[in-house]
Amino acid sequence: MNNKKLVIGLFGFGVVGEGLYKALQQTPTLQATIKKICIKDPGKKRAAPASLFTTDRDELLYDPEINVIVEVINEADAAFHIASTAFLNGKAVVSASKKMIAEHLTKLLELQRQVDLPFLYEAAACASIPVIRNLEEYYDNDLLHGIRAIVNGSTNYILTRMFEDKLTFPEALLSAQSLGFAEKDPTLDVQGWDAAHKCCILLMHAYGIITSTDHLLFNGIQNISAQDAKVAGEKGLGIKLVAQARKLRSGKIAACVLPQFVQASDSLHFVRNEFNGVEIESHFADKQFFYGKGAGSFPTASAVLSDIAALRYDYKYEYKKLHQAPAELTEEYYLKVYVRFQHWKDIPKQKFESIDEVHEDGKGKYLTGLIHYKELKNSDWWKLNHTSLILLPDAIEESVEIRKIKKRSLELGGVVS
Repeated sequence: MNNKKLVIGLFGFGVVGEGLYKALQQTPTLQATIKKICIKDPGKKRAAPASLFTTDRDELLYDPEINVIVEVINEADAAFHIASTAFLNGKAVVSASKKMIAEHLTKLLELQRQVDLPFLYEAAACASIPVIRNLEEYYDNDLLHGIRAIVNGSTNYILTRMFEDKLTFPEALLSAQSLGFAEKDPTLDVQGWDAAHKCCILLMHAYGIITSTDHLLFNGIQNISAQDAKVAGEKGLGIKLVAQARKLRSGKIAACVLPQFVQASDSLHFVRNEFNGVEIESHFADKQFFYGKGAGSFPTASAVLSDIAALRYDYKYEYKKLHQAPAELTEEYYLKVYVRFQHWKDIPKQKFESIDEVHEDGKGKYLTGLIHYKELKNSDWWKLNHTSLILLPDAIEESVEIRKIKKRSLELGGVVS
């Protein structure tokens, strides 16, 4: 696509689509123009000429003049149809649909190899932060120890309001919705699905691992309460929804997406409101931190714009780590956790390798302890009955010699009965 004019067919004209339209008007040197925009609701008033819009997706997918399809819609199946049809019609694809990419990555990679056309999706993870291209290029020959990231701006905004303004979860969610940081149906964000999809994408580019949310331990912030925020404050900690992956001594990768207590000295502690943050730790470069807006019209559009600009020199992801020596996910590790609950009957105490602290007051109970990853992956008690589970700092423990663990038989009397 070198020296060619980029003629774009755009699917979606919501927050991101409109932001991209405006951004392209301010970057004439890019020599990229939108020829047609496909939308669902033709009656809605939009800040662009009516002649640009259509409800017929084939007008974009089969137009020989359009050589780039950009899709920024919310429906994963429709987005996959758009991307795959575009490839088969000789068009490069730029996408922001993290759910579509995470769920269909194997098929998309196979198709993209067949047609040998660019498939770029920087906006699908961390919006304005160029984390995918950095993982692809900068860390290719480095020993990547781990990634820890706040990848969902909606949940981070909610947690910020709960901490700084002492709002309840419902109040903070309502505030996020009123500002456009959370959808009317916030399920994908607050239950951790969005962050889990992004984690799958990051695992691909960091370690060459193709996986899905079915194989990933994850949860959102829907059960985080004011009591949890109070406990964190008393201990000098914050709470963030953290997507993380760490290479263990075995060479395998431990990965999960869960709320986590973060220390005041932690880079992620300073990530507030709708911002995202990514900490990458490698053998030679040590820790590097990326910070930027993770939600909003122009921040997300800026990543789409960057991908469009990269098409001028035929940039493609090479997926070197996938083709050379992909790493492997493991379930053989332990997690240090905090669990708040109402009744002991709801907590399988026998599943913990150790229980290190128990606290009870008039508003409930909590414990901290060590539990095997599989005990959480294969059960859901920790999501039920308003139970909240939060990882402690430095939560991943690779191995535990069971015979040396001193399980505390806490003399709780009637409390545990």
